[in-house]
Amino acid sequence: MIASGTTNPGHADFTRRGFFVALAASGAAASASALVRGESTPSGSSATSGAAASPDAIAESTIAEAEKLAGITFTADERVQVARTVAEHLELFRARAAFGPLDNQLAPAQVFRVLFPHEQPRTRSNALIERFQRKGKPAPESDADLDFATVEQLAVWMKDGKVTSRRLVARSIARLRKASEKLNNVITLIEGPAYREADERDLEARKGALRGPLHGIPYGLKDLFDTAGIRTTWGAEPWRDRTPAGDATVVKRLRDAGAVCVAKTAVGALAYGDIWFGGTCRNPWNPERGSSGSSAGSASAVAAGCVPFAIGTETLGSIVSPSTVCGTTGLRPTFGRVPRDGAMALCWSWDKVGPITRSVVDTGLVLAALNGAGNLDPSSVSVPFTPPRLPNAKGLRLAYDPAWFAGPMSSHRDALDAAKACGAELVERAATPPADPSILVTSLMAEAAAAFEEMTRSSTDDRLSWQADEAWPNSFRKTWFIPAIELVQAERLRRVFMQWMRTALDGVDALILPPYAGGMLTVTNATGHPTLVLRAGFDGPSAPRSITLIGHPFDEATLIGVGAALEAQLAVCEKRPEMAWM
Repeated sequence: MIASGTTNPGHADFTRRGFFVALAASGAAASASALVRGESTPSGSSATSGAAASPDAIAESTIAEAEKLAGITFTADERVQVARTVAEHLELFRARAAFGPLDNQLAPAQVFRVLFPHEQPRTRSNALIERFQRKGKPAPESDADLDFATVEQLAVWMKDGKVTSRRLVARSIARLRKASEKLNNVITLIEGPAYREADERDLEARKGALRGPLHGIPYGLKDLFDTAGIRTTWGAEPWRDRTPAGDATVVKRLRDAGAVCVAKTAVGALAYGDIWFGGTCRNPWNPERGSSGSSAGSASAVAAGCVPFAIGTETLGSIVSPSTVCGTTGLRPTFGRVPRDGAMALCWSWDKVGPITRSVVDTGLVLAALNGAGNLDPSSVSVPFTPPRLPNAKGLRLAYDPAWFAGPMSSHRDALDAAKACGAELVERAATPPADPSILVTSLMAEAAAAFEEMTRSSTDDRLSWQADEAWPNSFRKTWFIPAIELVQAERLRRVFMQWMRTALDGVDALILPPYAGGMLTVTNATGHPTLVLRAGFDGPSAPRSITLIGHPFDEATLIGVGAALEAQLAVCEKRPEMAWM
């Protein structure tokens, strides 16, 4: 819309000149207005064919070539007109760039919401028994018992005085130091602060002041989260010595819950893949393979028995993929449930924070500590969450598309049989997305390139180790050529997919499928739906296989209850990677 008081709408220059009148206070606008009229700019150049050509003048041939990138075709006369007037956009771009680099934590004004207007989240927890303790070993018989114990089991031992936080922390640090030589899964090992916190937690325990199930439990933190006085590198060369002054909200909440951070785990540079400035993070099941990314070190450390749980993030598979490859359990919560301030932003409307653990129940114990809006994350929301403690699938309805389990994915049908065996009702339905899900990635790429604009402008991206065609440096550069219209249309189609997901989940409690089936990984990352991935079997002695559950927004409790039932029925979570080198 044009502000009132502009020139006569019948005037040929109304649209352009009126726009710049509204921005008359801007020096950039004045300069652009001069270019439109063919007047001399402050540097003495002109933008019209009737005067000396500006060094920045856009020729019709440039417009014709740009049409190939934009996917549109104009006539010769239209190209002449666009070339004559496009300088208006260029001046606005320059004016914006003149503002200077934007802080990575500065989110866009538009805030993505998972729920539709007036839609209420499902927040039930039908497996709640706060004081429930499942039977396990009464006490650890050796340090080896600690290496692959669940958070749930460790919490019982901690409560009963069978273990101390210092013992757990010392064991984790020793294993992380050894494992990182082979797996390259640690960026910064945290010793002094971890031991101090462990001693404080033990003192509290002796006084009977336990903070909850995470009290004294060591954990690994993906090296995207700020830790005061401890470097946070984002896995990338330009930030390898970056040391923040404060803690991310996630770090504060875990400390308040009693957990002790013992390592900043490896992250693929700028949250992509498993290659960081120290090399490739490896898979404990097969160290010749990478651990996938970008929560590479978090999944690798949990799978190797180095930490009982770790924190990961996901934009497009970075919890699901390494958890699948490393045979761990990963929970990607509903978008907005966990605040992200103090964590490197890749895509403000796609990034999520979640736990990577050894068991399904543990994901809920960690999520409970992370849950709730944060003052500095505009996308975060407060929705109640109570962690289920009991397996629960009886009477719940799980939908699946037979096409998801066909061909190479047929081995995943074991999970369907397990779901039936533990009382779930399977609902067969076709689940064909409304369009190719890959079109949604336009939004992701635009946000990511914007987050690291300054790195591209300054050619700092040349310092990153990974320079393949699919790596960030080239991906960011080519994203500069996404037309703004394509971005807006992709966001509109994103809402179409959100509506379709309501249909896909209509009348059922969750979807069950192999991790990458049907394009659902992309769909649900764009729509913000929660996803749980857990080990479901093996395709070889060192090749874990996973199954995925997708739930209603903010209904992680149902996913955890069903997932725990599947975990017990499948009975494959006890197998550990053979690591003779440890």
